[in-house]
Amino acid sequence: MAETAGGADRALTRGPVPAPPRRRRLADGLRAYRMIAAMWLRSTMAYRASFVMTTIGNFAATALDFVAILLMFSRVDALGGYSLPEIALLYGLSGTSFGLADLAIGSMDRLGRRVRDGTLDTLLVRPAPVLAQVAADRFALRRLGRVTQGLLVLGYALCTLDLHWTVLKVLLMPVMVLSGCVIFCSVFVAGAAFQFVAQDASEVQNAFTYGGTTLLEYPPTVFGRELVRGVTFVLPLAFVNWLPAAYVLGRPYPLALPQWTAFVSPLVAVACCALAGLAWRAGLRSYRSTGS
Repeated sequence: MAETAGGADRALTRGPVPAPPRRRRLADGLRAYRMIAAMWLRSTMAYRASFVMTTIGNFAATALDFVAILLMFSRVDALGGYSLPEIALLYGLSGTSFGLADLAIGSMDRLGRRVRDGTLDTLLVRPAPVLAQVAADRFALRRLGRVTQGLLVLGYALCTLDLHWTVLKVLLMPVMVLSGCVIFCSVFVAGAAFQFVAQDASEVQNAFTYGGTTLLEYPPTVFGRELVRGVTFVLPLAFVNWLPAAYVLGRPYPLALPQWTAFVSPLVAVACCALAGLAWRAGLRSYRSTGS
């Protein structure tokens, strides 16, 4: 009995087993992101009329891209062999995926400015992961306008397309959106990591984020073969919508790739996350304060 009581006392003294460091860092990062985003959200809701107007403005500005496509189809019946509803599907998938990523971590392109003016140092001394702080900085709910516009175009495409829907195709639709969002988030993080080296490189990052989503709004058949290779094997944006949408639409796969490539978008998203994480850690280690 005494030995049992002593063991219980030692167990109580030791307390609960701490969580693994990586899991704890992830939990700390999510908690910090949630708190900072909530702070900016409260700040935004203090001026509701301004929030409504900026959200509508964001919606209208992004809608002009699809208006341009509609103007093209007022003169032609197909673009690169794709009909208007088929291109609307590509547009909706790309716009929704990118809109969610832009809403979540669109502030990453401000990192170069923080590196130049030295305000990144204030984030380094705070007891929260730097990535979470940079991602949640100036969290802008007005970016929901882009998400809403992409969802509306996607809804139009799904209502007008004459497709034979299967369970696999139905399940592939949300997988495309979520995987595309993660891939774009990875591009945001990798682009921000590059700004540790090239401090004035926000436009370079925008070329791959905002430029990438514009590229994916059009079918791969209108682009050169080398460009399609680049966004398939180098910067794998083709896995956001081109390849999975080819299966849904029953279209030939870009570069004559095998059919199973339509289903590997989640794996590509995980790989992109891992590579972006390595790039971020390398960039953060290489950072030298403006005062050093």
